[in-house]
Order: sequence, then C-alpha cells, then structure tokens
Amino acid sequence: MALMDDAEHPVPELWRAKFAEIAAALAAGDFQLCKSRVEGVEPVDRETAEHISANVAAYGDRLAPLDEATWHRSIYRWAGGYWEVLVDLSTVSEPVSDLTLHADVCEADCSRLKIKSVHVP
Repeated sequence: MALMDDAEHPVPELWRAKFAEIAAALAAGDFQLCKSRVEGVEPVDRETAEHISANVAAYGDRLAPLDEATWHRSIYRWAGGYWEVLVDLSTVSEPVSDLTLHADVCEADCSRLKIKSVHVP
C-alpha cells in the first residue's frame, strides 16, 4: 500500500514490475513508449522523449534493464494528489546509475502513471 505522508519510502513491490517494463522500453530506445506499450502509462510526448534521449546520450552509457539493486535507492513520496517516484536506472556499466526516471503515479495500484523525465538530479 502506498503511503500518503511527507516521508520518502522505498518503491512498493506492486509498482516495481511496471517500472521494470518502462526501463526495458527505454533501454531499447523506445523513449515515447510507442513500440513497448506499458499498460496504464500515459503516452510520452515527443518533446519529453527527445529530452530523455538527449540526457541518456549525454550520460555516456547505454541504458539496460533494471538491476534488482536499483530498489535499494529508488523512492517515492506523496505530493498531494499523486506520488512522485524516482527510480535509479541501470546502465550497461552500472547496476544502479545516477540517471533517474522521474514519474508521477496517480493511482495506488499504479494503474495510471506519467513519465516526466530521465536525468541526473
């Protein structure tokens, strides 16, 4: 169950598979999630996808499917009306990189999600 307080919490188990699907799509270069439809994820607009692509390219390492170690650093917190989620992505060289997926989860069961960005905070 997702908590609705001001504290940061580890990403709930229930949400992790969806974020793993998103990370796999990004690792495949599908920054708009057009080819890899992930249920409940809002379409990523072209401008956001281009921004994500540029940030990944600038990082200098290719994305990879999520390593289990990412869940030790990834967090969420209640933002009043939705949960802000930060998932540290995996790269070919790093099981947990500094590149972070920023998303908003609108339903406690993670059935509605919006990708905001991928960048180094």
